[in-house]
Amino acid sequence: MKTILNVIWLVLSGFWLFLGYLLAGVLLCVTVIGIPFGLASFRIGLYALWPFGYTTTERRDAGSPSVVGNVLWLVLAGWWLALSHIVTGIAMCLTIIGIPFGIANFKLIPVSLLPLGREIVPTDAPFASR
Repeated sequence: MKTILNVIWLVLSGFWLFLGYLLAGVLLCVTVIGIPFGLASFRIGLYALWPFGYTTTERRDAGSPSVVGNVLWLVLAGWWLALSHIVTGIAMCLTIIGIPFGIANFKLIPVSLLPLGREIVPTDAPFASR
C-alpha cells in the first residue's frame, strides 16, 4: 500500500517538493557556513520524495551545534516551510482521497521546522537509531 501511496504522492506533489528542497540545498552549499543546512535540505527533500514508510527520530549525539543551527533554520526558513506544509495538508484533507497525502504533509512539519539532529528511518525500525 505504501508503494502505491508513494507513487501517487510522487506524481502529485513529491517531485516538486523534492526539486524545491534540492534547489535550496544546492544554494545553501555554496558557502561553507551553509553546508549543514544544505545537507539537511537534501535529507528533507528525499523524505519529501518518498514519505510513506518512513518517519523521523531524534539523534541523541547531535549536541549543541544542532540546537544553534535549528534556531537559525527556524528563524530564516523553518516556519515558512512548516506554514506551507500546514496549508497544503489542510487543502489535501478536504477530500477523502487526499487525507493520506494531507497526513504526509503534516508528517513533514517537524522535520521542516527543526531538521538538524533528526534522522529519517523506515517505519518498521523507528527505534533502530537509539
